[in-house]
Amino acid sequence: MTQKLSKVIQGNLDYVDSSVTEITDDDIRDAMQNIPGYLDITTEDVRSVFQLAHRHALRRIFAGVTAGRMMRNEITPLAPNMTLDIAAKTLADSGYKGLPVVDDSRCVIGMLTETDFLKRLKADSFFGLLLRMLEDSFEFTHSCHETTVSAAMTKPAVSIRMDAGFPDILEAFQGHDGRSMPVVDDDGRLVGLLLRKDFISAFKLQESK
Repeated sequence: MTQKLSKVIQGNLDYVDSSVTEITDDDIRDAMQNIPGYLDITTEDVRSVFQLAHRHALRRIFAGVTAGRMMRNEITPLAPNMTLDIAAKTLADSGYKGLPVVDDSRCVIGMLTETDFLKRLKADSFFGLLLRMLEDSFEFTHSCHETTVSAAMTKPAVSIRMDAGFPDILEAFQGHDGRSMPVVDDDGRLVGLLLRKDFISAFKLQESK
């Protein structure tokens, strides 16, 4: 979880940004002095009105935010009995870093990601794997055409329902480091894929470097 996204999570799970409490009486008095005429109102009154207005604005902005509205719809899931060589091609063709694994009822039972492949190959990154492959002593011993997706996938998958709102999505992404998560219906069947980058982009958030 990035530092920027973590700050947003801290402030919005209860729809109240913690920065509201950072407003001082001096800030309020300075603002009141710039309003023409006489104001029969205390700094505490101003603070209360601001907090209520801020909370209302956040609720209004996030009211229409659901996983179903932001998800990618046309997803080709993987089958648990598919071999890793075929799964790798499917993953590469999809353009995603990971794909859901579903059973015969299309219920999500796991996720297969690039990281899962690296773990099977005992590498921390593709760059690290490439450097190892350039070594004269490197020997490729893993048989991708013999290993099934079910043996390599991450399970259980962190998934989210279509009607999940802003706080639920934030909490779900906070719970794992994956770049995406399956969106499911009430019965756990796959309906789409929600990408972390799409969620961040939707709210003009920026990943910290």
